[in-house]
Amino acid sequence: MAKKKVAIQEPDSKPTPPHRRTCGAMQQHFQLLETNPSFRKNQVDLEHACQLRLRSAAVARLAPYKITCVVHVVYNPASSTEKISEAQVRSQIAVLNRDFRATNPDRSKTPAVFSGLVADPMIEFALATQDPTGQATNGITYTATSQTSFGDQGNPVKFKASGGAAAWNTKKYLNIWVCTLSGGLLGYAQFPGGPVKTDGVVILNTAFGTNGSATAPFNLGRTTTHEVGHYFNLRHIWGDTPDCSGSDLVEDTPNAEDANFGKPTWPMVSCSNGPNGDMFMNYMDYVDDDSMFMFTPGQVVRMHATLDGPRKSLL
Repeated sequence: MAKKKVAIQEPDSKPTPPHRRTCGAMQQHFQLLETNPSFRKNQVDLEHACQLRLRSAAVARLAPYKITCVVHVVYNPASSTEKISEAQVRSQIAVLNRDFRATNPDRSKTPAVFSGLVADPMIEFALATQDPTGQATNGITYTATSQTSFGDQGNPVKFKASGGAAAWNTKKYLNIWVCTLSGGLLGYAQFPGGPVKTDGVVILNTAFGTNGSATAPFNLGRTTTHEVGHYFNLRHIWGDTPDCSGSDLVEDTPNAEDANFGKPTWPMVSCSNGPNGDMFMNYMDYVDDDSMFMFTPGQVVRMHATLDGPRKSLL
């Protein structure tokens, strides 16, 4: 009897990128809440700080927060696309600087009813020029791995022993890992107050930046914007429940029943939030890159409470 032939993917063939946005941040968040008592306490304390800040008189910030980044590119040498270029990395930093300063040109697509809620987070990003030992760097590390992909459970991409790259001092640098992710994930982040060795964000290499291996519909750098939002303590706008009971803990994002995907047409009404409907164009929804383009003032308050609190050492 002839043996059945099994189709084998060539090592350097390009993996099929996801067609719907997926994010593993909340799975990480809930797991840490259950397994790490200090993380739970840190999150409670931060939530108290956020609510206090919301109730107090806002003071306009005169200068932006400055965040130093390191990008760890973890790649399999058998792949022709995983070792992304410095140009691709820099294209992503440019996107972060537009999105977190509300200078992104596509903000003009915000429906008129929400246009007054487009806020400037006053956060700017730059690749590191010095590594933790004081040596000059371009802010990018490259690590060859035998792994063909990484899952999110256990954060294997963040440890040398599992084929990944160790973090630089997470109190001083925003660590961003770029790799091939399994399970259809586009990325995930760790919320503030978690273990220092795993702090940062992880992004699929085909959803990072705006050139090179970046693949539509996730080729405008918004996956990293979304995950950095989580890193600064923002939730998904529908509150991660399959009904109207959830909350993102922000008053100026309308209550939404579930995630929106693809390229929705405004309005998308749910949870009796008509006539304006869901704020699906918010960076913290699940729409395609070209359909998200705003943060709100309430979200900015949460980010600033985080940067004046548990992430203050980054500044």
